Amino acid sequence: MTLSAAERARYQRHLSLREIGAAGQEKLKAARVLIVGAGGLGSPAALYLAAAGCGALGLVDFDRVDVSNLQRQVLFDTAAVGELKAEAGRARLAALNPEIRVVAHALELKAASVLSLLAEYDLVVDGSDRLSTRYIVNDACVILGRPLVSAAIHRFEGQLTTYVPGRGPCYRCLFPQAADGMVANCAEAGVLGVLPGVLGTLQATEAIKLITGVGTPLVGRLLTYDALELRFHEFRVERRRDCAVCGEAPTITAPRDPPAPAAAAAAADGVRRLSARALSALLETGAPAPPLIDVREPWEFATGHLPDAVNIPLGELPERLAEVPRTGGAVFICRSGGRSMRACTLALAAGVAAPANLEGGMLAWAADVDPTQPVA
Repeated sequence: MTLSAAERARYQRHLSLREIGAAGQEKLKAARVLIVGAGGLGSPAALYLAAAGCGALGLVDFDRVDVSNLQRQVLFDTAAVGELKAEAGRARLAALNPEIRVVAHALELKAASVLSLLAEYDLVVDGSDRLSTRYIVNDACVILGRPLVSAAIHRFEGQLTTYVPGRGPCYRCLFPQAADGMVANCAEAGVLGVLPGVLGTLQATEAIKLITGVGTPLVGRLLTYDALELRFHEFRVERRRDCAVCGEAPTITAPRDPPAPAAAAAAADGVRRLSARALSALLETGAPAPPLIDVREPWEFATGHLPDAVNIPLGELPERLAEVPRTGGAVFICRSGGRSMRACTLALAAGVAAPANLEGGMLAWAADVDPTQPVA
């Protein structure tokens, strides 16, 4: 694709770089990049890829803009609150660079649709905040042979890696399997507003390098960033021969949706379900109360919690399971019931008898038992 006079004026700084020049800019113009998640990571990645002249950008996000997003999701402004992120992002990117094509995919990425969607693009930038989505995207990229730039953030830390088919490990090689809820998302754990800007910009950098063939991509390496210490660390990683999707005998040959965390955990023998009203009645009987284990983050716990509840954040639970009584029917609590159900399965595997999950979490408690209960 040749560059027009208007494009040559717009991308003059790229054209001045010997490593990119007109040939590299024409590759950018021909590129089709899919950005999964138009949130904290997707926002800066999309803005810089649009500014760089990527010819076609796809935005996948089924969520709507919330005012709490504006602290870090720089793709949106206050006027966009309430709009679909994919549509609001499309309008913002089109205004930034009318020379490119932006496609809004306002949908939830599922196994049934991921292959047909990714097949329309050459490269994928994943900034999703759900572990299940990261696995679906990774598996689809391996199956289709698409490069993938994947990043994640948590509180003050972030990580980044790049997958190129046939050249290094995939995301599942690094993290063979994990369930949604094991790592709190931004809404649950909080995040430094500028952190996704750092990681999202690095994602855009990797994408531009892959498209133009400049530099060395982050293949076989995991880059971590600690904002509090302002330090980067790099870890060498190898492809796993037994990887379920890119290994020598793959068992995953098509993307698949994970079972719903609550449904999968509820199927485990020995895990009990308690509604908010049932727990309230149990606590009012005068009998010895069961141990109450609140697995939310400390700041959530500090906002409001049940009397006598003990705070053990889910991320710390595997190392602190000895603090949970093995008998007495411990009740696990979180904000909405997902993290606490995962905690029940961990406790059950560690020998805790008949752990119980507070269904609906503290939100259900506030709705059905105590409307004055604050919930972060």
